[in-house]
Amino acid sequence: MKRTFAILVIAMLATGAFAQTGDTIKIGGIWTLADITGKQGSMAAQQAIEEINKAGGVLGRKLELIVVDDEGKADKGAAAVEKLMTVDNVELLMGGMASGVELGKIPTFKKYGKVVVSTGAASYKVEEALGADSSWYFHLHPWDYNQGASYVEGWDAIQKQYPKIKIKKIFLAYEEGAFGKSSWDATKTLFGTGGRYVVDGASFKSAALGGGDYASVLEAAKSFKPDLFLWAGYDADALPMLEQAKAMKFSPSIYLGAPPGWPIGFGTSKLSEKVMLYGMWAPTMNDTNAASKAFYKGFVAKYKEEPATYFAPLSYSAVYIIADAIKLAGTTETAALIKALEATKYASPLGETISFSKSNIIAHQGIRRQKILQWQSGRQEVIWPFEAKTATPVYPFPAWK
Repeated sequence: MKRTFAILVIAMLATGAFAQTGDTIKIGGIWTLADITGKQGSMAAQQAIEEINKAGGVLGRKLELIVVDDEGKADKGAAAVEKLMTVDNVELLMGGMASGVELGKIPTFKKYGKVVVSTGAASYKVEEALGADSSWYFHLHPWDYNQGASYVEGWDAIQKQYPKIKIKKIFLAYEEGAFGKSSWDATKTLFGTGGRYVVDGASFKSAALGGGDYASVLEAAKSFKPDLFLWAGYDADALPMLEQAKAMKFSPSIYLGAPPGWPIGFGTSKLSEKVMLYGMWAPTMNDTNAASKAFYKGFVAKYKEEPATYFAPLSYSAVYIIADAIKLAGTTETAALIKALEATKYASPLGETISFSKSNIIAHQGIRRQKILQWQSGRQEVIWPFEAKTATPVYPFPAWK
């Protein structure tokens, strides 16, 4: 009898059935809270936590999200990981935005070896720093080369579908950090190879990092006379760059921005009209995607504002992916959780069924494609991929009056 009971106890411990119902499952979240991307990412993650807890939690326990602000700095990011691991005793980590900050976290990630579900960090340099032995790292956001490949695919398809749209010369204005530099590297490689497109570019200091003067980079772009002008920076750059472009009468046929998120209310500005953008989600997808609509309604009901960045549904999805994996594993033990995450098939608000497979280096890459959108009458409309299209592109970008 004693032997039977001992075997039963061991089995219950192995499956997590002995989880203490009074405890919480602590998840550490790290974002740059001064940026709309990090702020709304953390808000959406908390929304998901509350929805899951209201539905009964996970394994008889409530989820608890402990958020730390990395302030957009690599050293603060590393310190956040250390605090969450040693002071808060979290069982896994999520979040992330800027590649430079993620690079600063990696040594501390490796020190503890806990599961990380990353919502940010597009730079291939992050993947190189992680290495092939980082089985605990699950990367949701596309890498820069994934994004670049999808943009090439998208613009090829758009030019074929809409013959009046013609692109030969591309200029990239990129913020001087890891995110911008990796965007520049990917753009040169993917668009410049073979001479099909002529590519040029220049860097600028983002307003998010103390900059805000774009005169030099815009003058360089104007002199180049691109068919497509693209800037890669942060939400703080969106309006001031447009204002300075208008002041110097720079109106390329396609004016396109690629920040992780846009300022709240950007669509209400007259400057936004016909600006194109790269992203993974837009509120207009609510009309075609039930998961998007449910997420959106919950976010607006809770926070009384509209999600302005795809990092909101991305972070929301991350929490549900984590919760589903813990249920499947029956535990938060790292090896079992890794195996459960590898079985992920999550129909997300982003219009993607998220699963993980090997990328160039790491074993667990999630989303691999972005969308091409355009601001039209204050709304972000999806113009590619065509299966998710909510509007046709308006071309060219109007000349400044």
